[in-house]
Formats: sequence, C-alpha cells, structure tokens
Amino acid sequence: MYTSHAEKAAAFKALHERPGIFVVPNPWDAGSAKMLESLGFEAIATTSAGLAFSLAKPDGLSIVSREETLANVQDIVQATKLPVSADLENGFGDDPETCAGTILLAAKTGLCGGSIEDASGRPDDPIYPFELSVRRVQAAVKAARSLPIPFTLTARAENLIHGRPDLADTIRRLQAYAEAGADVLFAPGLTTEEEVIAVVRAVSPKPVNVVMGLSKAAFSLKDLAALGVRRVSLGSSLARAAYGSFIQAAQEIHEKGTFKFAEGIVSYKTINDLFR
Repeated sequence: MYTSHAEKAAAFKALHERPGIFVVPNPWDAGSAKMLESLGFEAIATTSAGLAFSLAKPDGLSIVSREETLANVQDIVQATKLPVSADLENGFGDDPETCAGTILLAAKTGLCGGSIEDASGRPDDPIYPFELSVRRVQAAVKAARSLPIPFTLTARAENLIHGRPDLADTIRRLQAYAEAGADVLFAPGLTTEEEVIAVVRAVSPKPVNVVMGLSKAAFSLKDLAALGVRRVSLGSSLARAAYGSFIQAAQEIHEKGTFKFAEGIVSYKTINDLFR
C-alpha cells in the first residue's frame, strides 16, 4: 500500500493511463471511506451531495463552504490509504483565481485529484459563460501543474443536469477543457450509448468519467468499457442508498411499530471490527 502523498497521486494518475475501466466510488465521510477501502476499490472520490446531506444542507446551491468541504476531505484522506479525489464543486468562487486557490488548498489536505465544474450554483443562471468557464479550468490546471505531485484535474460540463440538454455545447465545453489541460473530462447526465460515444470520441485520448446511479441509464461496467469510458463514479448514489435504508427503517418503526428492518442487516460486530 502507498506510504506517501506522492505515491498515492502517481498511482491515481496511473489508473487513468492503464488499459480498461475502473470504478471510483464516492464516500461521504471517514467511515464510509474506510468501508469502501475494505471492499477492495483502488481509489475513492468525495461527493458534494453526500456531504451536504450529512450537514442537513441542500446540494448544488453553493451553501456548503470550502472550509467545510476541505475538513471533510481531510477526514476521508486520513481514514484511508487509498488515493482520494474530491468534488470541489465550482471551485467555491466565480473567478479563475479562486478556482486556482481551491486546487492548492485541496492538495494540502493530501488529495490526489479534484474536479472543477462550470455550474454557478445560481438557479437563475446555472452555467457559467463559455469563455469564463474555460479560463476557470485554465487557472485550475496551472495551479495543479505547480504542485510537486501529479494532481489529476477533472473538468465537468454541467449542462445536462441543469436543464440545458444541449449535447453540442456540452461537447464544445469538454473539448475546450481538454485543450486547457484537464486530465479527465466529465459530463454528468449522459443517458444513451450515442451520447457517451460522442463524448468519448470528442475528447479522445483524454479519459472520460461517467457517473452511474443518478439517472435512468442502465449501463453495466462491461457496457461502459465497450463504449470507451475509462472511469466510473457514483456521485451521491451510495449516500442516498444508505440514507434511503435509514428512512425506510425509521418509517417502519414510526408507522407500523415493527422492527423487521433489522433482519439481515450488517451486524454490529462486522462494522465494529472493520474500524479496529
């Protein structure tokens, strides 16, 4: 297992360069990160939504602060020996300089990578203008390249999950982010084979991340590999699966006065032993 930040960062970079596909699941706290490590995953990435839910806040509105995000990242990095990437939302500011500063601060926590998205967090104007979006990625790339480790920067085009089903503009943005130096390209909201293939071909040979568990897309890992996808993330889906089971169990108790939810759940000893 890796013993230094540099080793973790190099290993994370290598995952994107080797043949084939890999999954980078998304924990929302130190405990879920440790659980994912125990299952044999090679790297993990944080989820802004999972963190927001744990803080009783909504996601996507720039309500969770950079300080809260980096504190959560620090807990996750310290809990696992795996390479960790982070959902850094829009860089926690509109201007390119803030994006660059966020990358530098993120690296200090021990992160091996992170993503910057072109969503503004403003419902009335959810996507940054094209030119500003490109300059933000350029600034993030410059900051990442100034680091002593190979920090893997992911650039996200958010049109498709913010009510702008414009695949042509999404691809235009991803191509520009690739030219700006982003290491991985990501457009959440792809739902068809044709859309995935179009994105993969548009930015080739740069690796593409596809998120699963957020839409009606029913791809398997084998399907995505055949389409040329290099990395698969899960966004908030694991957090929602956990919270969903919690809600259903509590509803059963409150509405029926029964406790059948406890049949077949993971034992106290199994989880407790994992953290020994």
